[in-house]
Amino acid sequence: MAKKKSKNRPTKHNKKLGTAPGSIIYTGEKESHELFMESFDYSTEFLEEKHLQNIEEAFQYKSTETVSWINVNGLNHVYAIEKIGTHYNLHALTLEDIVNISQRPKIEDYGDYLFIVLKMLYYDADENLISEQVSFIVGNNYVLTFQESDGDVFDGVRERIRHGKGRIRTMGADYLLYALIDAVTDNYFVIIETMANKIEDLEDNLFNGLTEDDISIQIQNLKREVLRIRRNIFPLREIINKIEKQETPLIKEKTLHFFRDIYDNVIQISENLEIYREMIWSLMDMYMTTISNRMNEVMKVLTIIATIFIPLTFIAGIYGMNFDNIPELHYEYSYYILWGVMIILFVGMLVYFKRKKWL
Repeated sequence: MAKKKSKNRPTKHNKKLGTAPGSIIYTGEKESHELFMESFDYSTEFLEEKHLQNIEEAFQYKSTETVSWINVNGLNHVYAIEKIGTHYNLHALTLEDIVNISQRPKIEDYGDYLFIVLKMLYYDADENLISEQVSFIVGNNYVLTFQESDGDVFDGVRERIRHGKGRIRTMGADYLLYALIDAVTDNYFVIIETMANKIEDLEDNLFNGLTEDDISIQIQNLKREVLRIRRNIFPLREIINKIEKQETPLIKEKTLHFFRDIYDNVIQISENLEIYREMIWSLMDMYMTTISNRMNEVMKVLTIIATIFIPLTFIAGIYGMNFDNIPELHYEYSYYILWGVMIILFVGMLVYFKRKKWL
């Protein structure tokens, strides 16, 4: 008996199969994306915002007394990322993880810098869930962020830096890291709010008796979305715990209180996700129950129709037999009497079923 061939599904790990650890290989699909770099160099009284024209312009921010944020979009530009890694003394495994977009959210301490991986989640115009990896390198007075493409959730942080709102211009690079992670976390609330709206819409459709063929597909898609969101958000609790427990000079004591606020938000998001997960399972049960009830209603109607026609069929069968000696056949009004009896039986059974509330 021939073995059934399995489906050949694309995987992001194919590009890394057989390569040595530390190989810097981009595993995404946006090979044609242009390199975009921006920098914010600031202090309480000073701000310089630039669009960097080449990778060498990012080198000057490593040893400044001001706080610097260098944002790099375009992970497919491996050579440029490698040059940044060489200048900032980033480990080869760090560079490998930056361009490997299938990384699990995590934190690693390399002594002179912290390496953090998170997932930015958002819905596109068609409400499809999009996940994008963002990597953070936190040094003494600088933060490097690496993204796969343009568009992120950091516009609020940029505005606070430009206009000196809040305490961000008076704090160090550790607070900038907090602000960026907090922006990612706050966007998770938008994600779960959209998820809640989708669940409520499906509930309304089911309660209103709308059981279109694609409702089961929508429920399955919601289940996958919840699991995907859960897989990307849950590790953030571990990351915040490690930040609080690690004794590193890169994170000051007064900044740890702000990270605890992120931890509280992650706990709240996780609890909501568990609730939505249970609600989606309930939606599937409700959908199956609705389908079963509709089938039962159809079967009930068919059973009642069959029950009504059983005596009528019996009468028609008797007088349809080919016997010569059937006295009723020779009466002048037998045909009309038979129709009358059958109509009375039909109406009588309908009335009986109606009183029993079977109809």
